[in-house]
Amino acid sequence: MFSKDTFISRRERLHAMMPEKGLILIPGNMEAEYNYPHNTYHFRQDSTFVYLFGLDFPNIFGVIDLDEGTDHIFGDNVDIEDIIWMGPQIPLKEKASEFGITHTAPLKDLSSKINTAINSGRKIHILPTYRAQTELQLGELLNVHPKKLNQFISPTLRSSMIKLREKKDKNEITEIEKACAIGYEMHTTAMRMAHAGNKEQDIAGLIEGISLRKGRGVSFPCILSQHGETLHNHDHSGTLETGKLLLVDAGAEANSYYASDFTRTIPVGGHFSSKQKDIYNIVLAANEKAKSMFAPGITNLECHLAAARTIANGLKEVGIMKGDMEDAITKGAHAMFYPHGLGHMMGLDVHDMEGYGQIHVGYDDITRPVEQFGTENLRLGKKLEEGFVITNEPGIYFIPALIEKWKTEKINNEFINFDLLEKEYLDFGGIRLEDDILITNSGCDIIGQRVPITVEEVESEVLKGL
Repeated sequence: MFSKDTFISRRERLHAMMPEKGLILIPGNMEAEYNYPHNTYHFRQDSTFVYLFGLDFPNIFGVIDLDEGTDHIFGDNVDIEDIIWMGPQIPLKEKASEFGITHTAPLKDLSSKINTAINSGRKIHILPTYRAQTELQLGELLNVHPKKLNQFISPTLRSSMIKLREKKDKNEITEIEKACAIGYEMHTTAMRMAHAGNKEQDIAGLIEGISLRKGRGVSFPCILSQHGETLHNHDHSGTLETGKLLLVDAGAEANSYYASDFTRTIPVGGHFSSKQKDIYNIVLAANEKAKSMFAPGITNLECHLAAARTIANGLKEVGIMKGDMEDAITKGAHAMFYPHGLGHMMGLDVHDMEGYGQIHVGYDDITRPVEQFGTENLRLGKKLEEGFVITNEPGIYFIPALIEKWKTEKINNEFINFDLLEKEYLDFGGIRLEDDILITNSGCDIIGQRVPITVEEVESEVLKGL
């Protein structure tokens, strides 16, 4: 997958990027209990750990000694009881050597190394955590209450890791392409199953099975519903009905953990109505507008606002919005229909590196978040750079509760035709169209084979399932 030299180079680059000395402490993940201690979830290694150290099993720690210039793995070899249940295992030292690490020690020795460093006045660098188990582990190692771990979180380490990971090299792109190929099969399978009488759960189960058959499984819990107006709809209890729209937001992890993330909206039965087609083509135009702008040097915030402008102008053409659209965008009126951001970083995590803190990944000192409904949910706003992998996912949603709230409170009523909405669109649902994008030196490329996206392509794919 990746050579030993790849991991050595990553750690060497991190050494060089850290002006401060001390120890970098990178915990691997532990097993997580499903419903009792010996029944665990499928193991998923921490992304930072696997990026730097490569080892993919639980209960190990990585330590980078910035003073000595050495890298260490702390973990335990299996005993006979483990072998009975797991079979023979490769010794830790041998496993670590495959990733260029020569210093290994039992896990019990880690506490001594940390205490010695702290007592010597050496700094301990950690990253933000996202699992309670890890917080407890770190709190015990560092002899602090888990709520006080913030004192050890290193801004320099965080910014260095973001710089290391945000630009994908050609080998990483190859892995993302593998994940996208799995995602392509998942989505075209869902399209061919989008016929009346099929159950959402059957489709979700089948496409998740594809992700397990071809890789490590889904890169996030699958969103598949005829109620696409609910942005994160994980309820798969419906039965498909002709004429409804099925929104499918799903992606896969390759065996290397690199992710894909696509969304398509499908007409059940294979034919968009005239009204559905009008809204669908507005979303597609917003997707294409953003794609035409993606390039090094432009901010993703600019691309998001351009997509929003395309959506607002399109909705005005069909009579849903009214008035001056530039004024409407400034006042956030479009966000009733488009209440999320254009996209996010993608890589080892489907929302890449957001465990470090989304604002640190998506923004910088120049580009700051916009505190306005809708745009406040833009997860990536800063300037794009060659090697970034991002998602492009504009959408239009008709959310009855939000429509009622804005109408009642007269929010942006000068820009919205509430009478038409209540008459024709309350049961419409939602449409989102999402591609995975690589920023190149002159623009961008869609990664992998593009999932059918035009009206004609989607209808044709659905009809293949008859």
